[in-house]
Amino acid sequence: MKRKIFAELLKWKQQEMGRTALLIEGARRVGKSYIVEAFAKAEYKSYIVIDFNRSSEEVMDLFVHYLNDLDTFFLYLSNLYNVKLYERETLIILDEVQLFPRARAALKYLVADGRYDYIETGSLMSIKKHVQDIVIPSEERHLTMHPLDFEEFLWALGNETLMDFIRTCFHDRKPLGQALHRKAMDFFRQYLIVGGMPQAVETYVNTRDFNSVDRVKRDILTLYRGDIVKHAQGYEMKVEQIFDDIPAQLQKHDRKFKWASLSKEARLREYEDALFWLSDAMIASICYNSSSPTVGLRLNMDRMTFKCYMADTGLLVSHAFDENGIVSEEIYQKILFDKLAVNLGMIVENIVAQMLVASGHKLYFYSNSSRDDALSRMEIDFLIAKSKVSNKHNISPIEVKSSKNYTLMSLQKFRAKFAQQLHTPYVLHTSDFRQEDGITYLPLYMTPLL
Repeated sequence: MKRKIFAELLKWKQQEMGRTALLIEGARRVGKSYIVEAFAKAEYKSYIVIDFNRSSEEVMDLFVHYLNDLDTFFLYLSNLYNVKLYERETLIILDEVQLFPRARAALKYLVADGRYDYIETGSLMSIKKHVQDIVIPSEERHLTMHPLDFEEFLWALGNETLMDFIRTCFHDRKPLGQALHRKAMDFFRQYLIVGGMPQAVETYVNTRDFNSVDRVKRDILTLYRGDIVKHAQGYEMKVEQIFDDIPAQLQKHDRKFKWASLSKEARLREYEDALFWLSDAMIASICYNSSSPTVGLRLNMDRMTFKCYMADTGLLVSHAFDENGIVSEEIYQKILFDKLAVNLGMIVENIVAQMLVASGHKLYFYSNSSRDDALSRMEIDFLIAKSKVSNKHNISPIEVKSSKNYTLMSLQKFRAKFAQQLHTPYVLHTSDFRQEDGITYLPLYMTPLL
């Protein structure tokens, strides 16, 4: 499948010319190994994939005993993999490098040698046991890989033109028109159901069968549970508790994470490591309350008040509707035809969070539950800052609406209270583009363009 990160890999190769190694991080099953090998086949004369999930003792011993003799290191490596190495024309891939941290540390010497290019792939890269006892090489550049975004999903379905037209309409500030808006929303609802995990998308492309897609997604959820047991040692039960509770927390009206739902005595300090583990594993995305939405959203981040989204909305759907072990075709059909009476709000808000993260945004929202001042009591789903900061008008509030009937009370309060910092207020909804009374109403599929 065509992925945008391929262009980033090409840019790294052309600009760095072997001066740095590239580390691609991402959740399990997000397509890291696939895209790196596709890049190697297309852009290099030869390549070696060292998969530390199944590499031999002989290969791992090279990183222990031969870093002071790189001629011998490469001689053995070439023969062990039966691949001829070409100076400046060979890529060496360290796959699942978190499983053997010494190989990551060795990049300091391999990059300095300068003969070949190096790309690492990994997940759970910042987990303590994967970095202890090694010096992380300064020669390492980082890229994060996310699930397929909406445009990549369209490409997978064979549609190369629709997102370009959507992009043109966004920049020209005009609607798509009834027929094309309906077509875009049909695709978007499919994306909402399937999500962006490559295996799920591939299964959907080949079968158009939601039950088959759901089985793939449940396999991925099972894999994640296995990772929790294996890698979150010491607090795996707490990680599982949070993981299992994400749909229930998002189902609530204000979506904020409540520790009391885990246990009456639960506190952040007891569960903080577990929460950060899910975030580091890129299974979940944390959205923090910015208590004063001014220039620096991060400067006013309230770590005690947050929302927890699934990194992939397709996985959330399978995670949330699991009463019979598999999401029934009927539930999928109701989402597809916009007939699901409950739960749709949390699914739509989750897909917006997913699209914002994929576009490079950190997640923030605004919440003030004042009992004394009704004008200050409000909740805004998301906040984003302008790319170029100025003295005023830097923050755009975003309200997400999953139905056609809604009010904008909180958004109007926000506009009045924070007029000096207000940039463009957005409403993301299921209807076409329009601008009215100083508010920009965007169809949900335009979210990646913010």
